[in-house]
Amino acid sequence: MTDRNDITIAAFNGKAPRIHSSAFIAPGCRIIGDVEIGADASIWYNCVIRADINRVVIGARTNIQDGTVVHCDSPKPHRPEGYATIIGEDVLIGHMVMLHGCTLEDRAFIGLGAIVMDGSYVESDGMLAAGSQLTGKRIGARQLWMGRPAKYLRDLTDEAVVANQAGVKGYVLNGRLHAEALGLNG
Repeated sequence: MTDRNDITIAAFNGKAPRIHSSAFIAPGCRIIGDVEIGADASIWYNCVIRADINRVVIGARTNIQDGTVVHCDSPKPHRPEGYATIIGEDVLIGHMVMLHGCTLEDRAFIGLGAIVMDGSYVESDGMLAAGSQLTGKRIGARQLWMGRPAKYLRDLTDEAVVANQAGVKGYVLNGRLHAEALGLNG
């Protein structure tokens, strides 16, 4: 278990989180079990990342915004490997998102309050709109899906893709600024 008293980073069932030294972990976070967090990733205030029954991977420069819950799906007789939660690099995850047993490729975007369930897949530069729910479906590259249940809305423009990536860069910088303000550097 970590020695910071404002977060919990704990092993479970013999597997401990592996967090890159450049990642920002905000106060209030709970990171449990077989979790891997990449370089310059940011895990914002009061997130829960629990990999007790499968694994969770979070790629470099990805941000998991405030209040988000990330879990995974356990092995089942019809699916012995279960569903890990795999999040690529440069992914934007909005506030209060629920991710469970899904895969998000590099540069995916999940809007505020969205839910992404077991077996769902978001390809590179794909986007799930705020408040939407994706259940066992695949969002194609550069597609925007919306609704509960989520349905294809349209393809993203080049400008939207560029704006999303500017957001990633902004969160890397903002994570560094928060770490400095909280005295977490060094």
